[in-house]
Amino acid sequence: MQAKLKEKIDYQREQLNNFILESIQDSKGKNVVKFDLRNLRTPPTDFFIICEADSSTHVKSIAEKVEKTLKDSFSILPSNTDGKHSATWIALDYFTTVVHVFLRETRE
Repeated sequence: MQAKLKEKIDYQREQLNNFILESIQDSKGKNVVKFDLRNLRTPPTDFFIICEADSSTHVKSIAEKVEKTLKDSFSILPSNTDGKHSATWIALDYFTTVVHVFLRETRE
């Protein structure tokens, strides 16, 4: 029973990450990287998905696309967001995955 539950959770987590990655690609996010943090001793989350954008408008657009896609597909919203006011870096916290969208200059 435990193994089946773990398989289901892993599948849902991977599905969530795939939707995030597709949303970023659809929005023309650049230098997209997915980090698996599960093997760290005390990980802050399971995955970081990081990308960069060309302008602050592009940063906002990518973050909004990810939020809309996950809301429409999974009926979930991020538990926390940060950086929407300045839009040089926006973080979306989906508990098992945290999405970071950086303005290229901010990421460097």
